Amino acid sequence: MERRDFMKKTALATAAFGIPTIVPASVFGKNAPSNKINIGQIGCGRIAREHDLPGTWRHDVARIVAVSDVDSKRMADGKKLVEDYYTKKMGSPYIDVKQYGDYREMLLNKDIDAVIISTPDHWHSQPAMEAALAGKHIYVQKPTSLTIKEGRQLVNVVNKTGVVLQLGTQQRSSEQFRIAAELVRNGRIGKLHTVRIGLPGDPSGPEAQSMPVPSNLNFDMWLGSTPEIPYSEIGVHPQHDYSRPGWLRHENYGAGMITGWGQHHFDSAAWGMDTELTGPRYLEAVAEFPRSGFWNVHGDFMVKAEYDNGVVMLTSGGYPNGIRYEGTEGWIWVSRGNYVASASDPVAQGNNSKALDASDPKILKSVIGENEIRLTRSDEHHGNWLEAIQGKAELLSPVEIGHRACSVCLISHIAMKVNRRLEWDPVKEQFVNDSEANSHLSRPQRRPWGTDYVKV
Repeated sequence: MERRDFMKKTALATAAFGIPTIVPASVFGKNAPSNKINIGQIGCGRIAREHDLPGTWRHDVARIVAVSDVDSKRMADGKKLVEDYYTKKMGSPYIDVKQYGDYREMLLNKDIDAVIISTPDHWHSQPAMEAALAGKHIYVQKPTSLTIKEGRQLVNVVNKTGVVLQLGTQQRSSEQFRIAAELVRNGRIGKLHTVRIGLPGDPSGPEAQSMPVPSNLNFDMWLGSTPEIPYSEIGVHPQHDYSRPGWLRHENYGAGMITGWGQHHFDSAAWGMDTELTGPRYLEAVAEFPRSGFWNVHGDFMVKAEYDNGVVMLTSGGYPNGIRYEGTEGWIWVSRGNYVASASDPVAQGNNSKALDASDPKILKSVIGENEIRLTRSDEHHGNWLEAIQGKAELLSPVEIGHRACSVCLISHIAMKVNRRLEWDPVKEQFVNDSEANSHLSRPQRRPWGTDYVKV
């Protein structure tokens, strides 16, 4: 049979069944006009359902072909969500989404070009490293890592493999954050000297009652590299809905809002401060931590970070949620406004509605000239990632920049813990002459899970 006849009959058979043959994008090359990027979704919880999947499938070049979750109920819900979307869009059943209880099996599927990682914070760096080693492009939710060591391990692997990794710091794709950063970088408020960032803390919670592990949850794998502890629903995620999960408020799995939203704001602030590839020189912090209950991340806090360029960055829940750049000739304020990534984001709607403001309205009307600094423009963060995979756009949140923004979160958290002024070396990524602070740059990892056990 000639190749032309074979391809024609294959196309007819595919149309008849309504389910396309999955062919990896690499077969066609990045510039093929009919190219589809086949994507596997790792983690099918709140942020995947409300943000990452809708943000990706809206782009015709993307095709979600597989889902993975350690909770089989959530995985089945994720499969149904994707299939229902495509059925509604195409008018008939379009694709049989594959399910993987272990994402490592998904990574063996050579038909899959890329993965989205929407897992709890302690499950970001390891699957991202393994996906890179499998040759998959990656979109991974922030924070980049649990520790400085993990983050650097991930950067090294991504640089070695050359895959396209986008951090989920989607504020960069919100126009007002780019405009604010451009205006600051081009001197519209004079010399920048202070940045004030508002981040809420988290409340304390109840004691966690030990419970039987649900039959649909692989709890050992969910814990991963973190210490083995008894299961409780408020320590993992709700079993009956997709509301805000309890793991966000336990230090086994993250550091609270300093990493939860901190990476967003620190990343955006660094854009305006021109410090994306470095970090502060000195830090000091105070914070309140719960004295009882299972949830143990920080509450009210204040962090002061001093940079070599003379800028002082102050972060606290006492400021409105957003970023205020202050210079010798005025100020610029920027926030998400009323935008939320998911319905349970901790933002009081209506109280944060002004997305962009300045000491003088003329500042915001200023036009950036042809010979001035112009920052990368993106209309949608997942779309920017897909276009970067195709070679059509500059990647907005690459791994090194993501690691540096996350590092500010992590060393701020360390400063809360040691409660003294610290000197940070952003080149060596170590504290200067402080063994106690440096002991927090990594964590013990429970075998066989963790970045230390990934074969590079």
